[in-house]
Amino acid sequence: MSVLSKWIGVLGFAGLGLGLTGCDNLENDINVELPSYSAELAVECYLEAGKRPSLTVTTTVPYLGAVVPQLPGNVAVRLTLPNGTVVPLAFQPNYQALTDTVSGIKFYTHIGRDTLVARPGDVFKLEVSDTQGRRVTGTTTMLAPVPIDSVEYKFNDKTGSERRAYFLTNFVDPPTPNDCYRLQLHRGDPAKGALLKRPETDNSFEDRLLNGKPFVVGTSYRFFSGDTVTATLYHTDAAFYRFRQSVRDARNANGNPFAQPSAISSNVQGGVGIFTVLSQTRVTKILR
Repeated sequence: MSVLSKWIGVLGFAGLGLGLTGCDNLENDINVELPSYSAELAVECYLEAGKRPSLTVTTTVPYLGAVVPQLPGNVAVRLTLPNGTVVPLAFQPNYQALTDTVSGIKFYTHIGRDTLVARPGDVFKLEVSDTQGRRVTGTTTMLAPVPIDSVEYKFNDKTGSERRAYFLTNFVDPPTPNDCYRLQLHRGDPAKGALLKRPETDNSFEDRLLNGKPFVVGTSYRFFSGDTVTATLYHTDAAFYRFRQSVRDARNANGNPFAQPSAISSNVQGGVGIFTVLSQTRVTKILR
């Protein structure tokens, strides 16, 4: 992930140089000396109450390196629960998730044995280390879920296949500052695995301008009569919001010689990545 910020600036400069030589109908080999690169551990861990804790550990690679995820061997993962109990997470990669395009199951490299108990205010700690001496640590606190007050929809005045509805999700932001949110809308029956599929919409936002006020988040006219729509509202901290925004910016800058380099914003120490507890509320509505 962080490799984007390390190499995009170099590639942009090289690309401009090649373009200028082409304008003069000249051929000139340009050797760009890349700085030395040391791989870091990259960690993504999203804890969720009622599910077995799992995470993905990979290593960063140079921008021109292989795009296949690099899974480091001999990595020890320890999760410290709020009561001080240390739980090791075993190395059990679910490789089938890398090729399974139907079930929507997420890939992980390490997983715990028992389901997680998590309540608002609980503090969790993470330690990831390998035999090369690399060590990543992180701490996260579960936030209180923010309830969805209501969901509503409205159809346009068209007929047939052009008759569609927009969808609104309403909730009230707590008076505390720096609250952030991720709102996903899934189309389909949750009982049939719809929530594992790619969401219809997936937006992140913060309460900087609406602290303590009502939020109304809408969509375009994109849903049909009979659709089942599930709104999932995640209450997140600023670190998770910045992480998602930085990943988005890095993807947009990838391969663009005119884009600004984008570093990945992390909340772990000693490496790159994110460690957080998902706190969500969910409402399902059938459009009639």
